[in-house]
Amino acid sequence: MDIIWRNNSSDDVYEEARLARVFTARHPDHHPTAIVRAKSESDVVEAVRLAQNLNLQVNVRSGGHSYPGWSLSDNSILIDVGDYREIKVDVAKKEAWISSGMKSDIDMELMKEYGLILGAGHHPGVGIGGYLLQGGLSWNCRGWGWTCERVKALDVVTADGRLVRCSSDEHSDLFWAARGLDLVDFPGVVTQFQVQLLPAPKAFITSGYTFPKAQILDAFNWVLGLIPAFDEDTEISAVCKFPDGIDEICLTVSFITMKDSAEAAWNVLQPAHLTRPKGAILEWFFREDSFEKEYANEVSAFPGGRRWLADNAFLNNEADVAAFLEELCMSITDKHFALLWYPLAPQSLRPLPDMAFSLRSDHYIGTYALYESEDDDEKCQSWMQATAAKLEPFRTGSFSGETDFRVREVKCWGDDQFAKLTEIRQRWDPDGRICGPLQ
Repeated sequence: MDIIWRNNSSDDVYEEARLARVFTARHPDHHPTAIVRAKSESDVVEAVRLAQNLNLQVNVRSGGHSYPGWSLSDNSILIDVGDYREIKVDVAKKEAWISSGMKSDIDMELMKEYGLILGAGHHPGVGIGGYLLQGGLSWNCRGWGWTCERVKALDVVTADGRLVRCSSDEHSDLFWAARGLDLVDFPGVVTQFQVQLLPAPKAFITSGYTFPKAQILDAFNWVLGLIPAFDEDTEISAVCKFPDGIDEICLTVSFITMKDSAEAAWNVLQPAHLTRPKGAILEWFFREDSFEKEYANEVSAFPGGRRWLADNAFLNNEADVAAFLEELCMSITDKHFALLWYPLAPQSLRPLPDMAFSLRSDHYIGTYALYESEDDDEKCQSWMQATAAKLEPFRTGSFSGETDFRVREVKCWGDDQFAKLTEIRQRWDPDGRICGPLQ
């Protein structure tokens, strides 16, 4: 087991391990007692047992993409599973066992080798462990659903160091909690997941339209009118920000269609193209695309090594969505801020399995501040707080994966589900061995 102790390692070695792959440059001032760079399931078991023997807490890092930097805590052993990368695929059953240290770019490997995909995170560096435990806001979530819905079983190292398999038939309470709690509050360390895979699309085609500030309301109304009858194999999103080289906010609406043929994709995208509002300052139609290109776009739009703030809301379906989104967009005052609208219907209209993940709506809103200098902390925090206040009257809940529980109290689960989660944490981790903000 590769372990780095804070008290007998050089500062450089320790800091490199402490901050390895931490996405945000707003590094929490927390220092684990030791860091285990796990490369196998047995390393995870050994690390949890070591923490128990030393009366230390356990923290886990999969991809390091949590905006608050949840993997860092004091008086703990940090188990970094980033080097624990294993996958076993059953092509006939369209299933796979995937270790927690795999990243979301696994979809490129699955597509090339097996003609299958998981439907993982939009950023290639997002770790599978945290991604699945938080619910899995996937590619084309409005059609394919939340990825945690397709978790069939998982292996867990419990807080007392036992390795157990969890499914609907074994340790079903942990299985229930693992689908939507979150990485740092789950009362154990997940080593691998059994997941149902999807057939990979043969055609990956996009269209996009960038509208000036004056047409933002028209653009939102246009897309809202399309959604109820729109193709379920098409991801729709809209991002409002100051684009490079343009001195006013713009709204870019994107359609990513994943079909079995280019002809099928054309039939989806052409009606939207023909009904688009006039006056877009930039547009592309029916452009061949790929996961590789989209991941590159995500890395460019969401770079690591910057200071990040993030918040989100599931928006009340009864709100005047277009007018409210326009209002939020108009609050974006400079290039540091961005707003994402990710419509989730029709998935949001379908019943969910019985699992911890329980809050959603037709509309997911993400707000972000991205900047480089600590001098901009106060300005960016103030904008995030003001935007959160505007969202609050229309918020039905929040997604734990982009929530900072230290900033304000948020609701990420239904009342009954939260009560059950609290009971499960107490049952499986009565001593609070596993770190977590909900502890």
